[in-house]
Amino acid sequence: MATAALRGVSRCLASRGSAAATRPMLLAHSRGITYKLFIGGLSHFATEDSLAEAFSRYGQVIEATIVTDKVTNRPKGFGFVKFASEEEANNAREEMNGKVLNGRVIYVDIAKAKPDRDADARPIARGPPKPIGND
Repeated sequence: MATAALRGVSRCLASRGSAAATRPMLLAHSRGITYKLFIGGLSHFATEDSLAEAFSRYGQVIEATIVTDKVTNRPKGFGFVKFASEEEANNAREEMNGKVLNGRVIYVDIAKAKPDRDADARPIARGPPKPIGND
């Protein structure tokens, strides 16, 4: 059922002509098939648009994000770029690693999954320890 709906949307976009370029992005994103790169050493003046533009020459960029501090809303100096295919992501990683972007050398690597916080959790303190022996 969902596949038929995607085909219908794809045909509609293809018939328009100008929106045909968005068709692969729609399909790749709807299937959940993306390849994510970590970009470190970003300038504080870098934007998500400039990051997407810099990496778009190596393939179809699904999404580009720059991580910001929650309190100050300033960039933390790193971000992520999602590609539609593994080949495009690997090509971008090889070509862009160590290059200068907005006046700073950037480091590109394959993004790793977040570690499970429950495994590293510390026990919650429940007040001062009880005295031993003097009851």
